[in-house]
Amino acid sequence: MTENDNWEREFDHRWANSAEHKEPSARARMLAARWKENPPNPAPFRADPDPAPRRSSWASTAMVFGCVIAVMVLIGLVQFGSAH
Repeated sequence: MTENDNWEREFDHRWANSAEHKEPSARARMLAARWKENPPNPAPFRADPDPAPRRSSWASTAMVFGCVIAVMVLIGLVQFGSAH
């Protein structure tokens, strides 16, 4: 046998993936043993601990209009300064 044959036999991923029984990882075994005696409390998926207070729609609208007006004034000042 050549060295290449030994390498292919040692790292044959197709053979390993086709195994009927796959052993769980060490972390999975540890968590299963821990949860068997003390199961975790149910928790929602990616729950937000403290939801942010909701802003009213008029405040958001005023903020958008204020930003648009500020940009228009800034563009006007730049154009006025470059005209002279």
